[in-house]
Amino acid sequence: MKKKIAMLLTAAMVLGLVGCGQAAQAPAASEPAATEAKEETTEAAEEVAEAEAPAAAEGQTYTVGVCQLVEHPALDAATQGFMDAIQAELGDAVTFDVQNAQGDSNTCSTIINSFVSNNVNLIMANATPALQAAAAGTNEIPILGTSVTEYGVALDIDNFAGTVGGNISGTSDLAPLDKQADIFTELLPDVKKVGLVYCSAEANSQYQVDVVKECLEAKGIECQLYAFADSNDLSAVATSAASECEALYVPTDNTVASNAEIIQNICVPAGVPVVAGEEGICGGCGIATLSISYYDLGTATGKMAVKVLKGEANISEMAIEYAPEFTKKYNVANCETLGITIPSDYVAIEAE
Repeated sequence: MKKKIAMLLTAAMVLGLVGCGQAAQAPAASEPAATEAKEETTEAAEEVAEAEAPAAAEGQTYTVGVCQLVEHPALDAATQGFMDAIQAELGDAVTFDVQNAQGDSNTCSTIINSFVSNNVNLIMANATPALQAAAAGTNEIPILGTSVTEYGVALDIDNFAGTVGGNISGTSDLAPLDKQADIFTELLPDVKKVGLVYCSAEANSQYQVDVVKECLEAKGIECQLYAFADSNDLSAVATSAASECEALYVPTDNTVASNAEIIQNICVPAGVPVVAGEEGICGGCGIATLSISYYDLGTATGKMAVKVLKGEANISEMAIEYAPEFTKKYNVANCETLGITIPSDYVAIEAE
């Protein structure tokens, strides 16, 4: 290639000199030669650019740090979808450092600090506390969140318009909350009081229950909020809620997702149905949900990551992406136990 380029450039110079030599005797004849020389010089320059561009990218490797708040089906699926999407594009060129904070936001900060020290190329923050830790830990390394309900709430952004800016973007797991509220009137039309159970340490859980409460109250349903600080007081709070309300709502709350069995063991014996914010929680303790595919959400996040790593997109300009589809799903066993009839447009959650 280099020899060919050199020959083309030499030809261009010779033609240019010939054109100059003829200019004094025949000005009109010099124009085609000069034009031809210019075209060949341009072609040579383009070939140089084409030859150099792949060489710059050849052998490029990437390290991606994944901070997942806690192990449960939804977050696990999002992480897997994220890694699968990146590997489909980059193959062995990418190395993942996957760390689990075991539900501790302070551990999220420790994990993020290690990623920063190791100068990873990109950080994926799975769940709101992981995103908040990443945002506090670096303003330089690109950060993509996933399984985050509302970025404006999570990052304390007033009048959030869909793009975080700076070094942060990602995907949201927010399903239409008004449609989740509709599940109560569809499946439990006689219910008059609903308890909304959530972890007060999770800002996005507070956001969800506030919106659902407003939607339910607009339907004439009385609502009561039941907040718990962590898994240690979930049982006591859930017991109070089940004894005081006819049905419960739990949002896409990570603490509930990791401890759904606690709510199951309280609510099913008491005959209290639970509407959940996502499929994993519903499968553990609920009757129905309007849910998304967390694997698909992770896949979308991975595709965003590829664009950032390859320099095809500026993360500061990337708008938050949302799940394209929402599905009504139901827990077969719990619905049968509680005697709840399910419409035909609901899909059964597959038992694990």
